[in-house]
Amino acid sequence: AEEAASDISFDASDPDKLNKDQKKALKNNKAAKLVNGLIDRGVVKRTVMTSVYGVTYIGARQQIQEKIEEKLEGKGYDIDEMEREIFAAAGYLATVTMEVMGDLFQGAKRTKTWLADCARLISQQGHPVAWISPIGVPAIQPYRQRRPRTVVTVMQSITVVDENDDLQVHRSRQCTAFPPNYVHSLDSSHMLMTAMEMDRRGLAFSAVHDSFWTHACDVDEMNEALRDCFVDLYSRPLLQDLKESWELRYPEVDFPDLPELGNLDVSEVKSATYFFQ
Repeated sequence: AEEAASDISFDASDPDKLNKDQKKALKNNKAAKLVNGLIDRGVVKRTVMTSVYGVTYIGARQQIQEKIEEKLEGKGYDIDEMEREIFAAAGYLATVTMEVMGDLFQGAKRTKTWLADCARLISQQGHPVAWISPIGVPAIQPYRQRRPRTVVTVMQSITVVDENDDLQVHRSRQCTAFPPNYVHSLDSSHMLMTAMEMDRRGLAFSAVHDSFWTHACDVDEMNEALRDCFVDLYSRPLLQDLKESWELRYPEVDFPDLPELGNLDVSEVKSATYFFQ
């Protein structure tokens, strides 16, 4: 909104006479004016949520462009005629969003980097990354260098992919996939802890990923239970436990120091209305 409200401080009547910085400023100003008033949670949600998966600028731009096109089309614009302008605006928003995420989520970024660095060290030793979830479930990443073979017959050619535990690990996939996979193991642990707590209280419970259900009359008590389980889970030294288990499993690997913890009081989620819906 601030960029959209501002005017450029130079003569832009002849774009060919503008220098590189002026062209960029003009492009950003036009993009901001186009999307001003269209930005809400839905526009950037996918980009923020997929940041842990290592979303790239191109992926972020595509995600945001889809939402901007929906909003402009809803306002009666011909998005086909505005294709270039929308593309530029989506690129501008993707850049701003990723810069803001880098500023706001520094602690999360450090943790993600630490997890990926550890996974890289493990895979460099020829091992797949393995760990134990907080509820005691063993997990191992299956990513290996697949070996395709082509079988030629009279009728056709068939490609058969050999997948087994004797193949070399896929180092890059082991590295990039581990941070989100580890977070998923925490999410699933929270879900099962909540399920067991609901069972202990004699309440009905069902869930799919991060969508928790119970009877309408018991929603308030479920909200209390899932918050209590969340606080219980994240009050534990999860990264320290992870590192110690790895040091036992992979004694030949010299793991980096743990990332510095922040000062968040996790118990505050108990009074957060919109913590979980």
